[in-house]
Amino acid sequence: MSGHLSPGISGARGRGHRWKVLGVGFAANASFSAAFSGIPTTAVFIRSGYHVDNHALGLLFGMLGLGIAVSELPWGVLTDRWGDRRVLLLGLGLTAAALAAMAGFVSPKGAYVPGVPMLAAGLLLVGLLGGSVNGSSGRAVMAWFREGERGLAMSIRQTAVPAGGGVGALVLPALAAWHGFACVYGVLAVLCAVTAGFAWRWLHEPPAVEGVARATREDARTAPQTSPLRDVRIWRTALGMGVLCVPQLTVVTFATVFLHDFGRAGLLTISVTMAAVQTGAAIMRVWSGHWTDRRGNRRAYMRACSLVTALLFAPLAVLTAGVGASHAAMATVFAATIVLGGVSASAWHGVAFTELATLAGTRRAGTALAIGNTCVFMMMFVTPLAIPLVLSIGSWPLVWAMGSLCALAALPVFPRAAVSRGVKPTPA
Repeated sequence: MSGHLSPGISGARGRGHRWKVLGVGFAANASFSAAFSGIPTTAVFIRSGYHVDNHALGLLFGMLGLGIAVSELPWGVLTDRWGDRRVLLLGLGLTAAALAAMAGFVSPKGAYVPGVPMLAAGLLLVGLLGGSVNGSSGRAVMAWFREGERGLAMSIRQTAVPAGGGVGALVLPALAAWHGFACVYGVLAVLCAVTAGFAWRWLHEPPAVEGVARATREDARTAPQTSPLRDVRIWRTALGMGVLCVPQLTVVTFATVFLHDFGRAGLLTISVTMAAVQTGAAIMRVWSGHWTDRRGNRRAYMRACSLVTALLFAPLAVLTAGVGASHAAMATVFAATIVLGGVSASAWHGVAFTELATLAGTRRAGTALAIGNTCVFMMMFVTPLAIPLVLSIGSWPLVWAMGSLCALAALPVFPRAAVSRGVKPTPA
């Protein structure tokens, strides 16, 4: 991290301050997640408000993922050079400004309807700027927490992604329906700006107390000397993460369209379903981080998530193929199955990012985390573009079958051996 602490300030920021740092990381990820996971839940209203079809929807949502995927690695390298405080403040401030500009200039108002290129450019810019959040906040958490408690801490931080997405799923569709997209983008801009204020207040360099210093020395001793960009283990783990994201992103981007068009579900059912997916994923991420810290089985856990997700998406494909679209009573069954599959497909993120950061060491964690997010968000670009094409070929059963096959394909990509042995957390 950047900056120096005076003795008085250093004394005030002991080991307990790490929870404030974790809170900042959580808030940063949640505020941006409310945008990139929440905006797709307004898909039905984007179609009507911007006068677009499903193919255009795929392009628009893909722009968010493309922006994040393209910018993650540069932001990560910059974080390792500049420090997480500078990068997080810069990224959150610029993201808030971009969302405010969209509220003012890229929102339908009366007879004015912005074109698809204008909206796509706005979403791309939000993704490019918001890509700063993951690597910088993750590096800060790794610096303040020791091995044996980092899995839990990183999982709590990653829980912010479904938590923010859940808030977006509950709030943004209602805002879009009743107040329009200027309100949607404006609320998201305020969230990012407020989080930047928290970061300014609490995100600082850890003091040189014994526990943190010992963890830093251990990181320096065990971390590889090669760049994360040349580490095959990091790339293999990151690629597995990307493939396993396909079923998750299928739920995040097009489950609302499926429930509305195929399941004949209402707004309340759709919003509750998507919020349940994000809430369940948040709970599972916290549990899995603590559980794998105790057992040192992060890779095994990721492989298990791949298998379970494949087994949950396959029945959804079969069920969809066997039921006609006119069976509105099946909306609840579809919603419940989507919740189970969506939670399983999202439960592994905190564990996976902890693996990447552990492999690289704290000093190079920004780059390693960025590699992981590049693969993850490249899939966020590709998946929304692929789904409309799959729909035109084989309708919804093929979409869910694709999610099942991708989850199964991630299984052999994740290495079998554990990266590190779990260490029992030292009491604060």
